Amino acid sequence: MIRRAFGRASDRAMLRPHVKNTISSRSARYTARAGLILIVTVMLVGMAGCPVRPGPFPPIPNPGPSLDLNIRTWHDLDAIRDNLAGHHRLMNSLNATTPGYEEIAGPTADGGKGWNPLGNWDPYDHNLYLAFSGTFDGRGHVIEDLFIDRPDRSEVGLFGYVAEVATITNVVMVNVTVTGRSWVGGIVGGNAGTVSNSGSSGTVTGGGGGLIGNNTGIVTDSWSSASVTGSSRVGGLVGFNDGGNITRSHSAGDVTGNHIDAGGLVGANWGTIRASYSNSTVTGARCVGGLVGENARGGIVSDSYATGSVTGNDRVGGLSGANTATVENSYSTGSVTGDSMIGGLVGENGWAVSNSFWNTTTSGEVTSDGGTGITTAEMQTMATFTDRATEGLNEPWDIIAVGQGEVNPIYTWNIVDGETFPLLSWQF
Repeated sequence: MIRRAFGRASDRAMLRPHVKNTISSRSARYTARAGLILIVTVMLVGMAGCPVRPGPFPPIPNPGPSLDLNIRTWHDLDAIRDNLAGHHRLMNSLNATTPGYEEIAGPTADGGKGWNPLGNWDPYDHNLYLAFSGTFDGRGHVIEDLFIDRPDRSEVGLFGYVAEVATITNVVMVNVTVTGRSWVGGIVGGNAGTVSNSGSSGTVTGGGGGLIGNNTGIVTDSWSSASVTGSSRVGGLVGFNDGGNITRSHSAGDVTGNHIDAGGLVGANWGTIRASYSNSTVTGARCVGGLVGENARGGIVSDSYATGSVTGNDRVGGLSGANTATVENSYSTGSVTGDSMIGGLVGENGWAVSNSFWNTTTSGEVTSDGGTGITTAEMQTMATFTDRATEGLNEPWDIIAVGQGEVNPIYTWNIVDGETFPLLSWQF
């Protein structure tokens, strides 16, 4: 079920049901006009048409004793690979002028391959390497100009594979250039641990995300503005959130997916996303969304939103391209362009919709496969979300009116009655 949602409608519908051939492919492309998009809770009734499969997960051997390192040069950073269980601290920023860059982390290092990721397990050739199982505290310093060109390798980033017991915090990657095959990220290729208060910028190429390629762990208070390009499971922050948890995080870099599952924040979500958002511009083929390309397998999206424009061919949505899981207390405002199964909130939806709205004024659409169409004026009126017995509004929203510049965090939604659209209270 999709509920407590609002947003822009597509050219033909706010939501598309999980029914084949509901909209046949056409030569014309449809563009969603500016307007707010539906906030929703969705209940599973079937699977969307963009299946993804989980990757294998390696056993983590005991790495034995390890030294704790104070890192001041690229040589020190490289020494972590011999101390994967240690507790390491970055003592100053690293860049192209820091000793060791050319031979360890620059374009000329390792025969042009650049940096060799710390800890790795390759699911394609089934070779087992030691994962990173310690702690790494960037202490707010910057790691700049990291270069990796390993298009035939998986789990590619500053760290290749991070074990469940590991923690990476306060790491800022600037102007990274990272290329890999799959599970590719600006900081971590494959994460089963905890990444917090960290961010990245630059370019990431391959199946993955601006920060993390594949996440089965925890990501909190983190961000990425890196541009990401790949074939499948491509996201501005995380490529594939496979049962992991993402909280209070955001993305802003351009995302381009050439096959399936391209999302502003996450390419494919099988986990939990809360209190997060994306401003990314997303371009893809199939299952393309402003926040998530595909939301499936019990993945929950709540208290989140997307504002970037979305362009794709099939199953294209302002929040999620395809959805067969739960979306609640969320919205989108970006324009949506596609050929078939297009929605201002969700392109193809497999669950019921309730307590949700779309803006008929800005979208120009008066019909939708889900939600209730209302005008801009109604969208900015408190009574719409509390008193009005509209179709699909089964219960009042958790919303309260506040004055300009005020916030009431006790409620999920705040609105300046008659002046603003509903906003999540954590946004203030």
